[in-house]
Amino acid sequence: MRVFRITLLIIALCLSQELLAQTQKGPERKVVVVIIDGIAFDMLQKANTPTLDKIARQGSITEAYVGGGKGTYSETPTISAVGYNSLLTGTWVNKHNVFGNGIKEPNYYYPTIFRLQQTAHPASKNAIYSTWLDNRTKLLGDSLEQTDFLQVDYAFDGFELDEERFPHDNQRQFIKNIDRLVANEAARHIKEQAPDLSWIYLEFPDDMGHKHGDSPELYEAIAFEDSLMAKVYEAIQYREAIYKEEWLLLITTDHGRSPKDGKHHGGQSDRERSTWIVTNISHTNQYFKQEVAAVVDLAPTMADFLQIEVPQQIRYEWDGVSLIKPVDAINLKAEEAGEQIMLRWKNLSADEKATGKIYGTTTNNFKEGGKDNYELIETVVLANEQAAIPVVGEKWKKIVLETPHHTLNTWIITE
Repeated sequence: MRVFRITLLIIALCLSQELLAQTQKGPERKVVVVIIDGIAFDMLQKANTPTLDKIARQGSITEAYVGGGKGTYSETPTISAVGYNSLLTGTWVNKHNVFGNGIKEPNYYYPTIFRLQQTAHPASKNAIYSTWLDNRTKLLGDSLEQTDFLQVDYAFDGFELDEERFPHDNQRQFIKNIDRLVANEAARHIKEQAPDLSWIYLEFPDDMGHKHGDSPELYEAIAFEDSLMAKVYEAIQYREAIYKEEWLLLITTDHGRSPKDGKHHGGQSDRERSTWIVTNISHTNQYFKQEVAAVVDLAPTMADFLQIEVPQQIRYEWDGVSLIKPVDAINLKAEEAGEQIMLRWKNLSADEKATGKIYGTTTNNFKEGGKDNYELIETVVLANEQAAIPVVGEKWKKIVLETPHHTLNTWIITE
């Protein structure tokens, strides 16, 4: 009996310690990211979107951009799959290497948020609900050796290939029907199973844009997708109320539309680059509220919310910053000037004495799966917004500004 009582005592102690650990960790955190294809920011402002308006009132909304650094080494086509991968990896096309919807040779050395989550939290669950199969098989790289055999736990996709169930028609109503199916299943699965990380992709507005341009049909498509978001948001609110979980919902688009008639995209016009982000959380940072965010900011934001410890070598490659944690500086740029390199950035820190560390590397081994050895060059005062660093014998290729809360990076391109 004495041994039995001791065993019970040990079990009770272990259970109490587990419960204490769970309590100290706080509520479980979950993320849902939604891409509604092909809606420029001005279109969102004109469309009938009561659900997105409600989410924005309770949370936050900002104008954003895609397309990388216009006219620079990171200029990125404003094309669908390119935008998706910029969101997933937190990098522009010069790194992730998806230049079009063919998705020919993704550079999987730049990991998606799905891989980061699975590596950091192997027991976590993920899901994708998508109107396009390639999002999972090519961009995420489900089960590929190049992605360390990433496992998508729940996939609801590929219906565009099922022409018996969804016969293809010239008006693209089959895509509308697939979007409805995908969103409804996402709402059901999120409500019942609550994956830790979910991606919802909906296509119909982009189809209407290509077919009709700026038109009633396109605005009706936006309103339709808004009605689908109501079901997803309701599922999230249910989980928060019943299970006391903490959810981050990020709704965005992948590109804008051509300024002439709204039928096309892919270029670098302001309207093609103009996008938006709606989120259910109100505690976004000053960068979100006062600057123009970028699609590459979403991966760092999700990583922060999910409390993922991202390796330094990966953080040094990110082209985005968090939308929820403090941001000290943005827009790091480098330009050769004789025997020096002039670095410039925009300071956002309220602390006039805040400093950052400048690191440089003469290699770009990361792009091929290797490691770059960064050398500390100097410490700078962020409020100065510029610094001059010497050109070394083997010239710097990449520069990183490490601030108290995050990192920025820039490439130095020489002829």
